[in-house]
Amino acid sequence: MTIDQYNFNGKKAIVRVDFNVPLDENGKITDDTRIRGALPTLKKILADGGSLIIMSHMGKPKGKVNPKMSLSQIKDTVGKYLGTEVEFAEDCAKAAEKAAALKPGQVLLLENLRFHPEEEGKPVGIDKEDPAYDAAKKEMKERQKEFAKTLASYADVYVNDAFGTAHRRHASTAVIADYFDKDSKMLGYLMEKEVTAVDNILKDIKRPFTAIMGGSKVSTKIGIIENLMDKVDNLILCGGMTYTFAKALGGNVGKSICENDKLDLALQIIEKAKQKGVNLVLGTDCVAADDFSNDANTMVVSCKEIPAEWEGLDAGPETRKAFADAIKGAKTILWNGPAGVFEFDNFTAGSRAIADAIVEATENGAFSLVGGGDSVACVNKFGLADKVSYVSTGGGALLEAIEGKILPGIAAIRGEE
Repeated sequence: MTIDQYNFNGKKAIVRVDFNVPLDENGKITDDTRIRGALPTLKKILADGGSLIIMSHMGKPKGKVNPKMSLSQIKDTVGKYLGTEVEFAEDCAKAAEKAAALKPGQVLLLENLRFHPEEEGKPVGIDKEDPAYDAAKKEMKERQKEFAKTLASYADVYVNDAFGTAHRRHASTAVIADYFDKDSKMLGYLMEKEVTAVDNILKDIKRPFTAIMGGSKVSTKIGIIENLMDKVDNLILCGGMTYTFAKALGGNVGKSICENDKLDLALQIIEKAKQKGVNLVLGTDCVAADDFSNDANTMVVSCKEIPAEWEGLDAGPETRKAFADAIKGAKTILWNGPAGVFEFDNFTAGSRAIADAIVEATENGAFSLVGGGDSVACVNKFGLADKVSYVSTGGGALLEAIEGKILPGIAAIRGEE
C-alpha cells in the first residue's frame, strides 16, 4: 500500500515521525527541518478527512521521563505548521481515551516514546555480562510487543515516515507494523523520497562518484567507508578523523582528536584505496587553534606538524582546494559529516568549501545527496539546502542503507526480513 493510494477519510492514522529536533536551553527549536519534512504526509491524512496521532522520540532519555526531552515543547510549533490545534497525551502508553475521542481533522501528539524502555526494547539497569541478561532481554522483548500493541490499538492505519530511525527495530518503527494488515500500513512521503534517493546513489550511479565522509571517528564510519570503496571514484575523508590518518602517517597532531587504537586501520584504508584505484583525498593542512572555542588563536599548519598544545579544528586552504577539485567534476555526490567544527563561525571554511563545490556540481547536472544531522545543519547554516538534489533526514539510517543493510522500519512495512 502506498500513501497516495490510501483514502484516510474517517480513519485514525498513527504516524511515526522523526521530531527529534534540536532545542536551545529555553526549549525553543533551533532547526525545524525534520518537522517540515513530515508535513506532506500529515497534511494528506488531514485533507482526506482522517484524524492524526503523531508519535516520535526526542533525545536519549533511556527509558526515564526527562522534562528536557518532552515533546510538549514542540506541540505549538507542530500545530502552527498544520494550521490546527494539537492535543497532547502526557503518557504515550495511556492515550487510548484521547485517541478514541479524536474526530476527523483533529490531531493528537504523544509524549516521547523513549520515556518507556519498551520502545527501544533493551533491558535497563543490567549489564550484558550478567548471567541474567538473556532472560531480561527476552522479557523486555515481550514487553516491547505489548507496548507496540498498545500504540497500534489507537488507530486504524499505521504510517512510518521516520527515516531517521528506520535502522532501529523499535516498538514504534517496526514491531507495531505486526498489528496491521498489509493494506493498513505504509511508508509516508518522506520515507518514499528517502528510499528513492538512496536507490539513486546505489543503483543508478552516474560517474564520477565522489563521497565525502566527515566526523570525528574512523571507527564509526568504517563500515560505510569499506562499502563505498567498491562504488566511488573519489573518497574524501575529513573532519576529526583527519588527525587519526595524519598520526598514522607519522605526523604530530598535538591535542587534535585522534583514535590512537585505529592507526593501523587508517593505514589499511589508505592501502585498500590504492588497490581499488580510488582517489582518496585526505587533509594536508588545517586551521589549528590553541583552544576549543570560536575566539581561539589560530594558525594554518600542516596536519602532520600541529604544535603540542594546539588542535586542528578545520580544513586548511590547500585541503579545501583539493576537496573542491574532487567534487566539482562529479556526477554523483554523497556528503555525510562536516570538515571542521562548523558550529564555530571561525571554523566553517572547510565545510563551506565542500558545500559550495557540491552546489556548483549540482548546477552542472550532478545528483547530490546530503545526509546526517551535522551535514544537514551545515547546508542549512549556509542557506544552501535548496541548492542540492536531496537533503536526507537520516544519519545512521542513511549510512546503513548505503552500506546495503536492510532497514527494519522499511522491511516491516514491506513484509521483508
